[in-house]
Amino acid sequence: MARVKICGLTDPADLRAAIEAGADAIGVISSVSVDTPREVDRRTAAELVAEVPPFVTATLVTMPEDANHAVDLVRAIRPDAIQLHGKFSAEDIGYIRAETGIKVIPAIDYTDTDRAQDLDEAADAILVDSTREDGAGGTGEPHDWEATANIAETLRSPVILAGGLAPDNVAEAVRVAAPFAVDVASGVERTAGRKDHTALATFVQNAGRELEVPT
Repeated sequence: MARVKICGLTDPADLRAAIEAGADAIGVISSVSVDTPREVDRRTAAELVAEVPPFVTATLVTMPEDANHAVDLVRAIRPDAIQLHGKFSAEDIGYIRAETGIKVIPAIDYTDTDRAQDLDEAADAILVDSTREDGAGGTGEPHDWEATANIAETLRSPVILAGGLAPDNVAEAVRVAAPFAVDVASGVERTAGRKDHTALATFVQNAGRELEVPT
């Protein structure tokens, strides 16, 4: 059974729906260098994070300019964890954790096994995605789940699977990749940046469903 993060939440109604559906974590996107309908400003991000109840992890998803910018964002928004997209080093991750006291989750491309190893000791978890050249995720494209499984087997850090997940494929993705958690954004939307509440509930349910291996 994989834990579930619902990402790209932009309004309180969708946030509440994700929590009621049983999400273990929510993601709020702010300060990214790519054009996305899921980005919100710092004030909105802080307001959404403040509504997250205990025992649900509020995650800031961001592409800061550098480690100091990341620290500033955490202090302004006050999430429980920060998901970093971009070329951050193990030293950057250690600095951000030391300055903020929160969990740090770098995102890597599923092909970048060397970077996964380099960041393993510093990270609290590693998100494996189909990323763009600039390190941004959110492509909505699934990747080789077996490759993610191979990465996870070599790491100390928990692995979060992202990229092209939806209610109709998440159970199979969990069976193949065996991740600690799965992450979804566009796969549970009715329009860009707005969640389908039925799809949210189905995704969470299917992520925890055991699939039988075909014989």
